[in-house]
Amino acid sequence: MEQFFKLKERGTSVKVECIAGMTAFFAMVYILMVNANMFANPFGDGSNPLGVSYGAIYIATAISAVVGTICAGLLSNLPLVQASGMGLNAFFVYTVCIGFGLSYANALVLILAEGLIFILLTVTGLRKKIFESLPDAVRVAIPGGIGLFIALLGLQNAGIVVPDTSTCVDLASFNLLVQRWESIMPMVVTLCTFLAIVIMSHKNIRGAVLIGIFGGMGLYYLLGLTVDGFYEALQITFVSPFQAFREFTEQSLFIVFKEGFDFSAYTAQYGSANLILTIFTTGLAFCMVDMFDTLGTLYAACERAGLMDEKGEPINMNEGMLSDAVATTIGAMCGTSTVTTFSEVNAGVAAGGRTGLTSVFCGIFFFIAMFLSPIAQLIPSCTTAAALIYVGFLMLVSVKNINWDDLRVAIPAFLTLAVMPFTYNISYGIAFGLISYIVISTFCGDFKKIKGSSWVIAGLFIAMLLLTH
Repeated sequence: MEQFFKLKERGTSVKVECIAGMTAFFAMVYILMVNANMFANPFGDGSNPLGVSYGAIYIATAISAVVGTICAGLLSNLPLVQASGMGLNAFFVYTVCIGFGLSYANALVLILAEGLIFILLTVTGLRKKIFESLPDAVRVAIPGGIGLFIALLGLQNAGIVVPDTSTCVDLASFNLLVQRWESIMPMVVTLCTFLAIVIMSHKNIRGAVLIGIFGGMGLYYLLGLTVDGFYEALQITFVSPFQAFREFTEQSLFIVFKEGFDFSAYTAQYGSANLILTIFTTGLAFCMVDMFDTLGTLYAACERAGLMDEKGEPINMNEGMLSDAVATTIGAMCGTSTVTTFSEVNAGVAAGGRTGLTSVFCGIFFFIAMFLSPIAQLIPSCTTAAALIYVGFLMLVSVKNINWDDLRVAIPAFLTLAVMPFTYNISYGIAFGLISYIVISTFCGDFKKIKGSSWVIAGLFIAMLLLTH
């Protein structure tokens, strides 16, 4: 371990790395429950439009996290942690599958292509150059827009934000004189869980999100005592943890190869031209979001850990990005959305993680968690909704780096932020932000600052807007 991970050179030990790996695991293990619930119960009402079970996605998420995290540790020797990315999973479920109408297997083809493309771009060094070629106004705003999108999904899944015929959305009624307590109680649990996560995070309690989810679950079942027929309606059945593995092999594993390349149902409804543009522009959106997410987290974590080279770049950066690309490819084969580097890596770094051994330990904990799916299925969606809202806030923090006094920067950033949640579509937010940036910069005398790749990407998005959906 000493020779491979260079523990003494980086001022750490096996014990410290183990603690850091456990800390990172508890900070991000919520993704197993949240991702599985999002795929299997996207609207929080028990419906399942994707046709895949909670257990199947739970195992797919866990396997991709194990592969991605351990791969990152062994390839880059950096304390990176990876799993199905928040925001990207919502884009996959709500926009690509439910919105655009692609099947679950069809959408996985885009994830598989993204992973393979990223492997090629990383090996050739083009991935970093593409990242640097897009305007900061859009690049910095993307995480914030995704954060608003995720927060909206959390509020809707909790039943706090509801549809309205006149204003499109409205606040659900908390009026006990009008509404029955059983409809209000889950919303109360969501709000209490969210506030508990916030308070624990402020107090720097490790694993605040996970503790909040389990605490909210306890509150939910405790308040069930105040609802008539609550426990009779639950119909809880305790099954073997291997049931989830069985569902995984039947519904998710290699489904991308079995059914993914059959787009006949989509083309029959929308046409072949629409399919080509949708695949191209949607795949582009997946790639850009993942690219910004991974590189931004990589820079932040390595800077905090003191793992930067003389040029001010993370050491072994290409190896870190390669592990992300490999994990995304494996994730598509398993049946989950894009795998990316989690910002929760900073929890592990804060606990002393300085090498890839942190990642290896974290991956081992994810492997153990694979066999706990029956417990995870007891967690109600109203508590995972609270986690979505909080993660949305964390991603929104990036907007502090936007120069709001300069309209040339502020307006594209604002459109990127606003269009994503308002249209339920991350790619539309990127499109409006990038197109507005080019138009404003051109007519404000900054034409020479626009890079060629920005024109190409903007042209593709314009074609998407004019010729599809």
